[in-house]
Amino acid sequence: MGKIKITAVSYLNTKPLLYGIFKSKIAKNIDLQLDIPADCAKKLKNGEVDLGLVPVAIIPEIEGAQVISDYCIGSEGSVKTVAIFAEQPIETLDHIYLDFHSRTSVELAKILVREYWQLSPTFIPAQEGYLDHIKGSTGGLVIGDRTIGLEDQFAYSYDLGTAWTDYTGLPFVFAAWVSRKPLSPDFIREFNRGLKMGVEAVPELIYLLPKPSSGFDLNEYFTHYISYELDAAKRKALQRFLQYLSPEKKQVQPVLPISS
Repeated sequence: MGKIKITAVSYLNTKPLLYGIFKSKIAKNIDLQLDIPADCAKKLKNGEVDLGLVPVAIIPEIEGAQVISDYCIGSEGSVKTVAIFAEQPIETLDHIYLDFHSRTSVELAKILVREYWQLSPTFIPAQEGYLDHIKGSTGGLVIGDRTIGLEDQFAYSYDLGTAWTDYTGLPFVFAAWVSRKPLSPDFIREFNRGLKMGVEAVPELIYLLPKPSSGFDLNEYFTHYISYELDAAKRKALQRFLQYLSPEKKQVQPVLPISS
């Protein structure tokens, strides 16, 4: 049997999950690639990989997509590394750049700006270097490791995890483990065990990873801002989010619970 091809988000928040996978019994049976979220989604959609930790907005576009894990990249309130940054209050912004790294965060930003803040700025698809253009009445959505330290550079920052929870009363799922083909129950079981082991190893992992900046608290980030368990509340939140997407994307398979 060939190796299972897997793509995963390359950000800091994924490190505990990757650590668990590499320590698991299935490590020798997988071919792991690390990519930005948008490329993870592209590879899974195009059939270049069998399984991916992908932005959840891609799920409706993948035929036969199924969430196969009890773990995800989620938040229960503030997520810290997905935010709109600006020099002035959001209600005064005329334009907002949209980070090109993740469709999920882009869709979430559009939903929150429209429904929660009830604003109608012009959205601009961002390109590399757009951070230099966040000024005046132009804000910018920034996600991932690039957000670290930005809250010290801009007068205003709006955490999208916080905004979503304030708006819906629910947590949020940014990325989930999605397969495009049936995987054996044994593989799924061991995969989940590996992810669980990685999350439980955070107290050890924080001593092995370099800090992205001198004042950044890795333990606080992994345990307070990122929530890894794909529990019932997050499954409900995921379905709620997918229902906001355009009508042609609403027909999706149920997000099924996984038996360990």
